[in-house]
Amino acid sequence: MLKFSNKIFNGDCLKEIKKIPDKTFDLVFADPPYNLQLENELSRPDSSKVDAVNDDWDQFDSFKDYDNFSRLWLKEAQRILKPNGTIWVIGSYHNIFRIGYILQDLGYWILNDIIWQKANPMPNFKGTRFTNAHETIIWASKNKNSKKYVFNYEAMKSLNENTQMRSDWFLPICNGHERLKDSKGKKVHSTQKPESLLHRVIISSSNPGDIILDPFFGTGTTGAVAKKLSRSFIGIERDNKYI
Repeated sequence: MLKFSNKIFNGDCLKEIKKIPDKTFDLVFADPPYNLQLENELSRPDSSKVDAVNDDWDQFDSFKDYDNFSRLWLKEAQRILKPNGTIWVIGSYHNIFRIGYILQDLGYWILNDIIWQKANPMPNFKGTRFTNAHETIIWASKNKNSKKYVFNYEAMKSLNENTQMRSDWFLPICNGHERLKDSKGKKVHSTQKPESLLHRVIISSSNPGDIILDPFFGTGTTGAVAKKLSRSFIGIERDNKYI
């Protein structure tokens, strides 16, 4: 176990990740900015405001800037993965296709794409599009020669009524008591992920004692679940509020 495991490092991902030695982590889970490109406030038909993702950390000047950012952190993530380590990257239609392209360019080997079908998605209030009811997670090994990556097939089967688990996961979004809120009752983080999602990711592709990196730690779901499952973690987060 690393002497600095189970820690959160406060700083920019692109700077902090460079300080990590090569071949350190068994698993990387990344929930990066999606680059949603929201230019105006969103409102419902009754003119009430939608609590949308308009945080500074999700703002990029262009697709080129976003791609450069993505390439930099993904290249570093590849460096710090152990030879048979794997990475999971979650995204929406705004960014996941760009992420997949960059992953392949860098030599990662895509193992699966998982569709997280949300049991309780936010509706499309204006009725101008289909309800956006899923996100995509890409699971990839460090390169095509990484043949001995961890996949706990039987464990996933046992979580699925003893049936082979499929690549579409029907899980609720983070809400209720699990959703972290401030003193005014407002959610602390706009894209907090549910523990049930991280539970499947970590159980499927790591073993007890393994060490996991989350370079966009947010409110720390990855660390919370890792500890419950006897794994170690390192989180990188630039915003003191989330830490």
